Amino acid sequence: MGNMTIGRLAKEAGVNIETIRYYERRGLIQRPPRRESGYRQYPRETLARLRFIKRAKLLGFSLREIQEILSLRLAPETTCSDVRIRVERKIADIDERIQALQEMKKALTTLARQCSGDAPAGECPIIEALDSAEHEYNDSR
Repeated sequence: MGNMTIGRLAKEAGVNIETIRYYERRGLIQRPPRRESGYRQYPRETLARLRFIKRAKLLGFSLREIQEILSLRLAPETTCSDVRIRVERKIADIDERIQALQEMKKALTTLARQCSGDAPAGECPIIEALDSAEHEYNDSR
């Protein structure tokens, strides 16, 4: 299969047209040549690149991190170990986020247990606790 228009590329990659244009501006995909009519003509490799980006995003990589990984692929001195290091960093980041989410869940569970659900919202212990925490946050600045 030959070149594709932006609409066809977007459909096959499962992204919208603006995403493709944004990735072009960010340098994640190359700007394609245009026909005389002005339509972009994307090579088939762009579809593979978009699918790579989409899979990497699903694994939690940011566009900056994806760009870095893509750059590693092109650098002749890069080894698989260089890529693994980025993945291990992402794993550590995910572990930190999981820990933070577990702490948030614990705090919210504690708040939920303090509320019988019978009091008016103005006297809700959850709102009072959040209001109190807000004052503590502002005072600690």
